[in-house]
Amino acid sequence: MEKRTIREAYKRYWLENGKKPVSVYALCKILDLPESSFYEHYSTFEAVEEDIWLEVFQRTLSQLKTDETYQQYNAQEKLLAFYFLWVQKLKEDRSYILQQADRSRLPLSQLGQLNAFKKAFYEYAADLIKEGYTTTEIKERKYISDKYVHGFWVQALFVLKYWIEDSSVNFEMTDAAIEKAVNLSFQLMHSNTLDSLLDFGKFILTRK
Repeated sequence: MEKRTIREAYKRYWLENGKKPVSVYALCKILDLPESSFYEHYSTFEAVEEDIWLEVFQRTLSQLKTDETYQQYNAQEKLLAFYFLWVQKLKEDRSYILQQADRSRLPLSQLGQLNAFKKAFYEYAADLIKEGYTTTEIKERKYISDKYVHGFWVQALFVLKYWIEDSSVNFEMTDAAIEKAVNLSFQLMHSNTLDSLLDFGKFILTRK
């Protein structure tokens, strides 16, 4: 049994029942497979949920890496391309994703399902940041440069939340939000605006 078979069956169960299967045995019974087959790939349903998010990210990145045009992009253009394609991939599982978002009252940043995706995204963002240094799109700053990757993750969560709540036709507002968010982040990392904000923050703190 392939991991994809398990993922698809798990998502289908959620879509049809509005909840996860009561047990691994119950899911495997639907697939007409022994329970041991499940454990060859996953240890828990939580692991399946994490892999669903990770797989969307991996498919997105895999498609981009085979695109010659993408390879010619600078860091900012690559991030834009990633977000645009990522939300297109997410759209294929929108009903399932909405169920998962409604399932928990926690903010997306605390949603355990995103852990594997978060780790992979951090690696991707770190590479973009290094590229940004080379192209001078991103300015290296003492004490703060290593925080850029966290900012990109917050941005990814913003895009996801915006897309989940977007009711515009073909999610046109999400596309606009992506462009504005990415443009703003690179403007801040490149210009002296961020330095001015940091200096002002230090001034305020030293006055207290």
